[in-house]
Amino acid sequence: MTLKATPLNSAHRALGAKMVDFGGWDMPVNYGSQIEEHHAVRSDAGMFDVSHMCVVDLEGTNVRAFLRGLLANNVDKLQVPGKALYSCMLNPEGGVIDDLIVYFFREDWFRLVVNAGTAEKDIAWMRQQNEATNSGLTITGRRDGENAIALVAVQGPNARAKVWEVLPTAKEASQDMKPFNVVIVPDTAFGEAMVARTGYTGEDGFEIGVPASQVEALWNALIAAGVKPAGLGARDTLRLEAGMNLYGQDMDENVNPLDAGLAWTIDLVSERDFIGKAALQSKGQNAQFLGLILREKGGILRAHQKVISASGALGEITSGTFSPSMQQAIALARVPMDAAVGDTVHVEIRDKKLAATVVKLPFVRNGKVLAA
Repeated sequence: MTLKATPLNSAHRALGAKMVDFGGWDMPVNYGSQIEEHHAVRSDAGMFDVSHMCVVDLEGTNVRAFLRGLLANNVDKLQVPGKALYSCMLNPEGGVIDDLIVYFFREDWFRLVVNAGTAEKDIAWMRQQNEATNSGLTITGRRDGENAIALVAVQGPNARAKVWEVLPTAKEASQDMKPFNVVIVPDTAFGEAMVARTGYTGEDGFEIGVPASQVEALWNALIAAGVKPAGLGARDTLRLEAGMNLYGQDMDENVNPLDAGLAWTIDLVSERDFIGKAALQSKGQNAQFLGLILREKGGILRAHQKVISASGALGEITSGTFSPSMQQAIALARVPMDAAVGDTVHVEIRDKKLAATVVKLPFVRNGKVLAA
């Protein structure tokens, strides 16, 4: 099978990146040291090629009403142009088709950014619902073709200052912008840029969308400004420390999002109906999504390991790693409803049952370790 490539593929290879198959995409896992890349994001500024993700523009007079029924979070929270919202898109059974960010630009134009591996499925589902509701929207994927938008995430305590060195015309529009907001800057050296403050690492920074033809020039300019390229390895340890879900690992179409720590993204209060609402109301929450810190030597926490609560009830690790910031083995897990923060549970690792502490997420945020 031929792997798909982002517009930065040759730039990654020129930097000596170790490339891997990531869901059918040829992507950099690291550029030499995953640990150095992780610490660069926590202490300075690092950047990720996220052009495998897909920008989807939804346009038309009925777009707000359409999204009101499509998404589990309520787009009516987006009343000021430039506001952003994190949401799940559910199937009728309440399973997660995808998790995404929706940006509000105008009443007839909302933009979604969806995950790489689900993009085709997502767009097909949206088009099916567009037809079923007779909404009359234009739904445009922006990952391929002459209008393609490539995405670079620049993250870390110095990320915004270094972005402004490279995109000085974006400074005025974005310097007072709060998290979960976005601005379109028409006049950068790399063409029109979307600059969003919606990260996936637990650090501040920007996600920048530019024409795909301009992204390599942007990438090289950011390197010249002292931003360290970082691969998927560091992205995973960073997002896990930040307690952020990864689609396909922490939740998917067979997982109730209430059991995946996503209740805060689901509006069950308003009278608004949405796809999957009735299923969620009937199923309710059956597990808690919490953090684990391994307290005994002899293992690394990994997905699918069993978690045994004090009562003997079973849970499961969904994502695990060794935390570079904490120097401890940590995990995200669905644990039984009788488990509480501070409890000791046991994780089955090969033929051992090792003790771990249940902690509230996140483990790390804005460079500070919050869980111990």
